[in-house]
Amino acid sequence: MINNMRILGIDYGEVRTGFAVTDSLNITAQGLETLVSNGNDKIILKKIDEYIEKYEIGTIVIGMPFSLNGAKSPRTIKTEEFFHKLKCKYNKLKVEYIDERLTTVAAHKTMNFLDINKHKKKDIVDTISAVYILETYVSKLKNSIN
Repeated sequence: MINNMRILGIDYGEVRTGFAVTDSLNITAQGLETLVSNGNDKIILKKIDEYIEKYEIGTIVIGMPFSLNGAKSPRTIKTEEFFHKLKCKYNKLKVEYIDERLTTVAAHKTMNFLDINKHKKKDIVDTISAVYILETYVSKLKNSIN
């Protein structure tokens, strides 16, 4: 991590993108929001700019949606294109991706457990997924240190 700066987690989607951020010690992850962009990456990048300034972000981690067998899907390729945009635009930050297989499934299980209204689920599933992406990344960092 860069100077104990926070980490921004992203669950990228063509319609909706979820965001999460770590606390200042990079221990826990909190969901921020699900942004509706309807295919407009500029809206997402503008929001990332705001988060970088507001939360002093040093690392951006995006979930990479590989298929269950590890193969690339059209969604994986689209996410890789966005990942490349992130690496180019935020070249002074650490920009990484992490395998996000099953994060959406885990998010739906969490929402079912919490008995969240089905109409609200689509508004928060990407935020919860971003939290899981970020928690997976933070856990991976801790395990690489130990």
